[in-house]
Amino acid sequence: MNIETKLNDLVQVILSDYSTDRDIDRYDGFSQPDKEVIVRIIEQLRNVVFPGFFKNRSYKVYTVHNNITMQLEDVLYNLVKQISIVLRYVEGCECLDELGTEKCAEKMAIDFLSTIPKIREYIQTDVQATFDGDPAAFNTDEIIYSYPGLYAIMVYRLAHELYLLGVPLIPRIMTEHAHSVTGIDIHPGATIGKYFFIDHGTGIVIGETTVIGNNVKVYQGVTLGALSTRGGQSLRSKKRHPTIEDNVTIYSGASILGGETVIGRDVVIGGNAFITTSIKAGARVSIKNQELMVNFSGKTPSISQVEEVDNNDCWYYII
Repeated sequence: MNIETKLNDLVQVILSDYSTDRDIDRYDGFSQPDKEVIVRIIEQLRNVVFPGFFKNRSYKVYTVHNNITMQLEDVLYNLVKQISIVLRYVEGCECLDELGTEKCAEKMAIDFLSTIPKIREYIQTDVQATFDGDPAAFNTDEIIYSYPGLYAIMVYRLAHELYLLGVPLIPRIMTEHAHSVTGIDIHPGATIGKYFFIDHGTGIVIGETTVIGNNVKVYQGVTLGALSTRGGQSLRSKKRHPTIEDNVTIYSGASILGGETVIGRDVVIGGNAFITTSIKAGARVSIKNQELMVNFSGKTPSISQVEEVDNNDCWYYII
């Protein structure tokens, strides 16, 4: 049997496998959103949010007005097409004709673009919070160009406005793209106030019903998650994730779980803390230090020794 015959037989086997009516068997590629287009929309919107920092090199423009006009025309055209595709997921919209779907998508896209000044207002506070909170930042330009935390926050803020307008699927594609690029997972449904600072960022998870106040600082590896998801779809639309009030700092590796968990104003959560109950305002939460042993001789130091020890042939510390 030659390779062409083998390949044809394999194709027939796979086509037969497509006919079992599972979720993964649906073949309607032209009626699905295009992730590449959505990512391009993000990058064009970043150009609009930061007009002097990022540019589309394919545009030959000489004024800010022309630049923004061309960017927004592209965004509007592509966003209307993508929203039109996903509106079939919205109850009551699946029966609209082509013209009705396009009109609905146009309104959503225009309403979204009208929120750009508000989005920029919030992002300016995020840039300032990052600069104020990070002594390693040389200037705000460095933050805008290179900080993954700010990029993840920017994408979240764009996606959140689409989420509030009831646009399905696209907001999640946007934030999951940022997740894949930065390692920071922020659900577009989360509510996040001004002056939000993500330091380092990798491994952060912020769940859908999380509420975060103003001036909150979060380090890498933090989880703001649900206490349990065993209820599956029955938990949809219920408050599953914590509330973080103003001026809270959460250090690396901390997990704060549960929809009834409230972290009060001015609280500091230490690294690796595991919290499932509310914390009153002004508290400092930390894990009791584990015993640390540093041995330079290959010998195992005694646990009873708790100070710096010099026994002539080795130095070690137990803290």
